[in-house]
Amino acid sequence: MSTCNNSIPQPLIFVLAGIPGLETAHGWFSVPFFLIFVIAIMGNATIVCIIWMEKSLHEPMFLLLAMLSAVDMCLVSVIVPRMLGIFWMNAKEIGFGACLTQMFFIPSFYVMESGILLAMAFDRFVAIWYPLRYITILDVKVLVKMALAILARAVAVLTPAPILAKRLEIFQTHIIAYSYCAYMAVVMIACGDISVHIAYGLMVIVASVGFDLFFIMLSYGLILHAVFQIPSWEARGKAFSTCGSHLCVIGLFYSPVVFSVLAQILGYHMAPNLQIITDNLYFLVPPMWVLRVFHCQTD
Repeated sequence: MSTCNNSIPQPLIFVLAGIPGLETAHGWFSVPFFLIFVIAIMGNATIVCIIWMEKSLHEPMFLLLAMLSAVDMCLVSVIVPRMLGIFWMNAKEIGFGACLTQMFFIPSFYVMESGILLAMAFDRFVAIWYPLRYITILDVKVLVKMALAILARAVAVLTPAPILAKRLEIFQTHIIAYSYCAYMAVVMIACGDISVHIAYGLMVIVASVGFDLFFIMLSYGLILHAVFQIPSWEARGKAFSTCGSHLCVIGLFYSPVVFSVLAQILGYHMAPNLQIITDNLYFLVPPMWVLRVFHCQTD
């Protein structure tokens, strides 16, 4: 229950604080975020173009990688320009409708990326357990169905977010202590009973990240079991090399979420500015690691 002594009606415009407490350093923060944005866009666009033009790369592994690159470009494109506008031009105001739009698309692309990482883990599982049937199991029709399922889940899970947020009528303030419109950041400045919103937020984490991470761990557990059955150390090393770069991206992608959840369970609270910086980075760093995955897979 969130109570307010001084409340305001639903504002037409919110103000994004950027990184509260570190406003004087916004110019310095803009440099790495801008570089990350440029590298992620150029690198992932290059990957998509290479896979599109090179017919020999039209295999399940590379097609999934192209999907991941496309979603990564969408993800950084909906976050970074607004963030740089705050850092460079102090453009902190955002309309309520635009806020709801960000609230839907940013986590949607994140959930899609999580789903693609699960699909890539399944791809590696099939490649190692059923190498002779790899192409027939993961044919184009299966890949299309997987892509549609990933998209449908993201839409189904995140559509309630802007709908629920729009029903919030009374707020403590119109200032959002974030550099983008995060659903829970908006909920936490609302007045009244927010238990339904908190339950929904937990449901999103469990139905997307929790579900995907469980089956990724299961897939790699089975992969490790199969690899250790291979008698040749050289063959084992080759099998591990096809999964290593993917595991790095998985670690970067999920570790902040797992850390955040565990911290809340254990009662540890990060400083707000450190929490915001961490949240921004785990949206932006994994897209750069797709370049490493592509390099390793083409070696």
